[in-house]
Amino acid sequence: MSVTIHPTAIVDEGAQIGDGSRIWHWVHISAGAHIGRDCSFGQNVFVGSKVVIGNNCKIQNNVSVYDNVTLEDDVFCGPSMVFTNVYNPRSAVSRKDEYRHTLVKRGVTLGANCTVVCGTTLGEYAFVAAGAVINRNVKPYALMAGVPAKQIGWMSQFGERLELPLAGSAETHCPHTGLKYVLRDDCCSVEE
Repeated sequence: MSVTIHPTAIVDEGAQIGDGSRIWHWVHISAGAHIGRDCSFGQNVFVGSKVVIGNNCKIQNNVSVYDNVTLEDDVFCGPSMVFTNVYNPRSAVSRKDEYRHTLVKRGVTLGANCTVVCGTTLGEYAFVAAGAVINRNVKPYALMAGVPAKQIGWMSQFGERLELPLAGSAETHCPHTGLKYVLRDDCCSVEE
């Protein structure tokens, strides 16, 4: 296997990119970036030097993944979604030593035009609706929408809304995969 790099893309020397990854038009991958296998980078994507991206991530057009962002495996970043890395930026004040870490865990979907404010962790398989603004940590499997984002439900690993209340205790099965989802102590998980 190899990496596909479009002629207009810039991949700085020192960037580590896994087999099977595809880098399309006008992408810039910085020198220190660590990228897993089978990833896809759409047109006009930027990846900073202090970025870690897992396997099978899809970064759609016009997304900038700035320093101190980590994406685990199977993360989807929708078109024009936004990451930040400074909480209180000012043009006249240098804050490069104040970058906050953002962790996007396995299987998360970040909808088109959503914003993830730095310093947050998004739990496994969380689903952020288009245009939402994430300014606090997100529970695994949570469906988030609005500005600022609020939890409005739960999502399966398959990407379908689960019939579970927001709080309390309950269980359901995904009709597509048969996986059993259990809600306990206001947290959702898969039970084997």
